[in-house]
Amino acid sequence: MQFKPGKRRKVFINITSMIDVMFMLLVFLMISSTFLDQPGIKLELPSAESSTLVEQKDYVLFVDKAGKMYLNDKDIVLDNLEAKIKDALPKMKDSALILKADQDITHGAVVRIMDIVRKGGVKKLIIGTKQQK
Repeated sequence: MQFKPGKRRKVFINITSMIDVMFMLLVFLMISSTFLDQPGIKLELPSAESSTLVEQKDYVLFVDKAGKMYLNDKDIVLDNLEAKIKDALPKMKDSALILKADQDITHGAVVRIMDIVRKGGVKKLIIGTKQQK
């Protein structure tokens, strides 16, 4: 009795779904990573349930309840803010700035500061909050 040699099937493993799962795990781990945040000036930051800890960047703009501003512990006035931001822009990592404003400052003042900072060339503006417990 003689058998016909059958066609050999090529083995093919579809790894598309595995790549998707690995990518989603990578994204999840990147988002859920925590970094220490150490402010330099006493502020009462507003709290938010959805806030997450962000890596401390090189440049932080603090605004206290009296409206005084500090760029990395250096006193700064609103009239010079855009010029100081433009000077510091080449040293900023990813053109990112963290804005930490006291919760008692008016919304209009914060929006005005955000507008000036954007005009100064900042591409990423991170609003500092504290996590609710």
